[in-house]
Parts: sequence; C-alpha cells; structure tokens
Amino acid sequence: MGKQHNKIIKRSRRKEYLKRKKDQVKATIALKKSTPAKKTAKKAAKKAAVKKTAAKKAVKKTAAKKAVKKTAVKKTAAKKTAKKAAKKAAPKKED
Repeated sequence: MGKQHNKIIKRSRRKEYLKRKKDQVKATIALKKSTPAKKTAKKAAKKAAVKKTAAKKAVKKTAAKKAVKKTAVKKTAAKKTAKKAAKKAAPKKED
C-alpha cells in the first residue's frame, strides 16, 4: 500500500476494497442461508448412524444372550446325560 500518496489512487483503491468487502459479506450471507439445510442433513445423518449402531449393538446383545442360553442348555443337557450314564454304569450294590 505504498502507492497511496495520490488522492485519486486512494479513492479508487478504497472503492475496490469496499466492493470486495460487500461481495464477501453477500457470499457469507448466501452461505449461511444454505448451511442450515446442510446442518440438518448432517444431524439427520448422525442420528441415523447412531440408530444403526444402536440397532447393531442390540442385535449383538440378543445374539450373545441367545448364544449364552444355548450353551447353558447344552451344558445342563450334558450334565443330565452324564448323570444318567453314571447311574447306568455304576454297579448296583446288593445288601
């Protein structure tokens, strides 16, 4: 900005500067108007992602519970069959 010694140059540079600033303000206003839609879209996407992860976690939990139940049933069934086999294999005591 060293060449501003002339009044005419100063005025023209000032006009150009103010014009750039006005354009910049207009651009930011237009950007702000368009961003709420983007923000709501982002929020909706985040909510959907959260719902998906929550659903996945719920599915995993139920699957884990089912697996635990199956193993518990298998273990109890195995114990019962082992007891039956032990009873059959054990020699009967005669008094």
